[in-house]
This record gives sequence, C-alpha cells and structure tokens, in this order.
Amino acid sequence: MAAGVLAASGLSLSAAPRQGGRLRAGLGGASSRDGWDSRTHMSTFAICMGHGAVFDCLTEVAGDGSLRGELATHWEASNDARIWTFDLRKGVSFHNGKPFDAQDVIASIRLHQDATSPMQPLLANIAEMHMLTRHQIQFTLENGYADFPYLLSDYHLVIYPAGQITEAMQYGIGTGLYKVVEFEPGRRFLGKRVVDHYKSGSAGWFDDIELIAMNDVKARNQALFDGSVDVISDVDFSTVGSFGSRPDLRLQEVSGNRHLTFPMRADLAPFSSSHVRKALKHGIDRQAFVDTILHGHGRVAADSPIGPADQFYLPDLEPLSYDPDLARYHLGQAGLSHLNVDLAVSSAAFDGAQRAADLYRASAAPGGIAITPTLYPAQNYWQDIWRNAPFSAASWAGRATEDWMLSLAYQNGALWNDSGWGDDQNLHFQSLLQQARAELNVGKRQTLYHEIQHILRDEGSTIIPAFANWAHGLSSTIATPEDVGTLWEMDNARFAERWWQA
Repeated sequence: MAAGVLAASGLSLSAAPRQGGRLRAGLGGASSRDGWDSRTHMSTFAICMGHGAVFDCLTEVAGDGSLRGELATHWEASNDARIWTFDLRKGVSFHNGKPFDAQDVIASIRLHQDATSPMQPLLANIAEMHMLTRHQIQFTLENGYADFPYLLSDYHLVIYPAGQITEAMQYGIGTGLYKVVEFEPGRRFLGKRVVDHYKSGSAGWFDDIELIAMNDVKARNQALFDGSVDVISDVDFSTVGSFGSRPDLRLQEVSGNRHLTFPMRADLAPFSSSHVRKALKHGIDRQAFVDTILHGHGRVAADSPIGPADQFYLPDLEPLSYDPDLARYHLGQAGLSHLNVDLAVSSAAFDGAQRAADLYRASAAPGGIAITPTLYPAQNYWQDIWRNAPFSAASWAGRATEDWMLSLAYQNGALWNDSGWGDDQNLHFQSLLQQARAELNVGKRQTLYHEIQHILRDEGSTIIPAFANWAHGLSSTIATPEDVGTLWEMDNARFAERWWQA
C-alpha cells in the first residue's frame, strides 16, 4: 500500500506567495443548470467553484500527485484495508458559523449512496460509518480498498453541514476558503476569502475571486489577450504560438490522464456487436488526430482510460491500427456491407470536437463507414446529449487511481458509464474490476489492471484516440506553485486557492 495513501504531505511553493488582489478567471464548461449540489458537477466551471473554492473534501490531491489531508488530518487502515479510521480537523466552521464534525461527514457521504449520484458505485463498498468521537470517524467496507483515501478527494464528495444540506445547496455554504458573494448560473461566480480560515498562510492568497463563464475558446483567448481576465482554462492549441510574442502572458502546459473519447452505447445496436466496435476503432487515424486536433500537444491512446500518470499504466499497449481493410473485414463479420452512424459532437466535449468528427468521417469512409456528425450547442450538452446519444464525443480528466476511473465510467450500471459497458458486454471485465479493487499485493494488482487494459482495447465500447495535455493561459501578474496538478484542469481545479498575485 503506497505510503502516500496513508499519510498526509505538505505544500511546496516555487516562491513566497503574497496576499491580496482579485483573481479574474475565464472558464469553460459553464451551464445555466450549475448550482451547489455537487452530485451534478461535471465540468470545469462548477468543479472550480465547488471543491476548488467554496467547499472542502476530507482529502486533497496535491500538485505533485500525493495525497494530503483537508478536513481530515490523519488516516489509517486495518491490515486488510477494510476498516479505515479518519481523524478530523478541529476548530473548523461552515460559512454560516456551524462547527464542523463527524456528523457532517456521514450526512454528506450518505447523499451519494443512491443512484442519483455518479459516486454511488464507488461508495457502495461502504458497509457502515461510525462517529467514534466528534472529530473521528470510522468506515467499515465490505471489501478491502487500498485507494479509499484517494477516493474521498473526489470533487463530488464535498462536505455539507448536517441538517442544513438543502440550505447549503441553495446558497453555497461550505468550509472552503471562499464564501459566496454572488452567483449567476452559467454566467459568473464571485467569492470573498474567509478571514482566519484553517488554511490561512498556506493557501487562499486572493482577497476575491471572480469566475466568468466563457464556453467559447476564442472568447477565452481574446479575454486573456485584451486583459479582461487574468487566467483562462483550456487554451486553443492552434494559438499556442502566439503566446511567444506576448511577454505579459505565459502558457502553462501539463500532461496527465486527460483523454478524449467517442463512447459507443454497447447496449444499443449496432454498437452491441463487438465487430462493429472494432470496425470503428480501425477506422480512426489516431496519429492524425494528435497531429491535427491537438497540434501535437498529446499522445496516441489505445482505448483505455488508464493513463501515463497511473501506477499501472501499460505503456507498450499498442492501439488497434488505422486500417480501412480491417474495418471492412469486421463489418463483414458483423453481417454488414457498410455502416451508417450519427455522431453527436459539441465544443463542450472538447475544443476542436467538430473538426475531430470531420477528420474521423474522412478516415472511416474508405472502410465502408459513413459517419454523420451532428453539432450541438455547448450549453447543457453534458446534461442533455452526453450519455443519451448512441455515439458521441466526450472527454475525461482521468483520475488519480485506476479503480477510481474505471468504477466511475466502466462499472456495470454506473451513472456516468457513457458507453453502456456492463455485465452483458464483458462479465469477466467486471469481475476483474472487483478483484483489482480489493487486491493489496502490488504485483497482482498490476497483472489485473494490465489485463483490463487489453480487454478495453480489444472489446471495449469507448474509442480513446488520444491523451491530451492541459493548457492554461496566464497573465504574468499571476504566480503558481512549482508543482501544478494534472488530475483535473486548472491545478486540480484548485487554482483559486493555490495561485497568487505575482
């Protein structure tokens, strides 16, 4: 069991930060349906204002990828990693003055133990939660889970005040560094730093933060270039070269497990045929995708979400080749002479998604596959189109552990399982997933996760052509730590509390 899972670590900064000023950020992923119910958070804007500003979790993934305590200060496990005891931080209050204690943790976790939360399948392993003292809680799991403390850093698992959760979700009442001043869903969030916060002196350097909804990548770039904002998310890769001519701006690029995807609903025809799925996998030119859509700012992927930043990533897993003849062969094996499919795309999925769909259409055509892209507006794409369309464009930030990612998006029946991949598609895969989660022997876990990656490449129902870098645009007036997180965009979505005014 990794030492980083069992003990908290400190924060290392590249230079001494200074207190003060307002941070103005132009962020993508905003929706008119955004709010303070973390079960609905799924894109950059909501995640950054949620667990990145107003709320806290029990644990936090640091910029260097290690795990440290947030509302928890220490944790330890039984030898079989089935019983976990967490010591909670004392002297913490919610923004409305209510003291934080173990009851808040229990009430907040229970929110996600039903099917309306994407975290439900990951938390189903919790058999019991006991408040040992006001500031100590014990989780008893059905099966051992070596990654459990990492899971509790998920941005959905923010802590609400017990007995006041409805009010907290209405007004944004958390224990985070920034208190809500104004919030207009899909437009703007303004937060003010909490005085005498428990993180004071180690995080939360800005007096005020303003997050501005900018779903259009060109609008974000322009806002940064004309000085309307200080930082932007998800820079258009085609504009990277222009940063070199602006000494007042800088590009921050980091690589992790972010991956761009085309999920196929394996529970629906024609994608229920493994041969149809293979035909579509052989119909995409992955290197052209990296070169043309990402402008080289990424790497080819092999249809597995386990990425280069994961412990059990299989770097020599070769993707299924781009081969129109093999595409035609698999169509024939499925009893088809040709294939016509619609592909739902949106800039919300990833910038350049429409161009990617056009590239895919051109590369698939010689293999007898006719792809018809349908463009949808960014607003509410995740809520209305993703998971509902049989074939769509999407993207994932990846997660810090293999089980976290796989259980969220590939476990049978999971809310965010956007490809319908389940027991009927590959029961052996689902069994391996359960085994790997409970296995504490590192060598055995590696063997299990390597087999899982092979299955997803050969049989899976999600096309993952590439891992993509994160690229953020910053004014030279903004300073950052030496280690910037790669788990989620914008320093693990915690830039508002980790960065400062230069």
